[in-house]
Amino acid sequence: MNFRLPCAALAALSFTLAGHAAWAQTDAAAAAPAPVHNVVLVHGLYADGSSWGKVIPLLQAKGLHVTAVQNPTTSFDADVDAVKRALAQQDGPTLLVAHSYGGMVISQAGDDPKVSGLVYIAARAPDAGEDYPALTRKFPAAPASAGVHWSSDGYGALSESAFVKDFAGDLPASEAEAYYAVQQPVGKAITSAKTTVAAWRDKPTWYAVSTEDRTINPDLERFMASRMKAHTIEIDSSHVSLISHPQEVANLILQAAGQQAK
Repeated sequence: MNFRLPCAALAALSFTLAGHAAWAQTDAAAAAPAPVHNVVLVHGLYADGSSWGKVIPLLQAKGLHVTAVQNPTTSFDADVDAVKRALAQQDGPTLLVAHSYGGMVISQAGDDPKVSGLVYIAARAPDAGEDYPALTRKFPAAPASAGVHWSSDGYGALSESAFVKDFAGDLPASEAEAYYAVQQPVGKAITSAKTTVAAWRDKPTWYAVSTEDRTINPDLERFMASRMKAHTIEIDSSHVSLISHPQEVANLILQAAGQQAK
């Protein structure tokens, strides 16, 4: 019996195999982010840039150029402007990383052409024009929300007990108290702010869910991560995983930056 294939069939088979190989290489290339040198970190509400203090040296040890933005938290626009100023100082492709409310800020500022990807750490990720408070009401309320108190001049802050128990519940009490001392007041205008851009629709995304979060419902975090089709991890942490689990958070950022994690 003659098992030889006609030349045309051999050619077709070779073309098909080559096509599959090319597709596999393209797919693998798409799955592996291009190395990024610059990382801009954006803090959330009830905090300041010091909340990244444990993550920063882990990233710097890998040779990354790291900038931590100090958001004024007086208004959403002011915070977006602060991030845009930081982006303007970067010398090339930049990874934007945000915690908590900072996710709204990078969703808005992340359409900058320098931004190569977005990393959300237990962070808000509303769609363009979406009412974020309305979105939160689709899930059971997170306990920390009951601990926000407003001053007569329109600035809010978490009570000491809510901060220690619900915001930073997996930190030693003395450490949580130290971060409570640097809590920044929140301008009330932020509570009704809406993004006009959802950069996560166009940029590669990563998301770290905090499974024991009492500030943002973990199921809401999972919903937002799934909606943006983010590469997602879960950390057994309170809302402040960047403080209580800095290595896990740094590893996700390093992965997003195309660096080898520890």
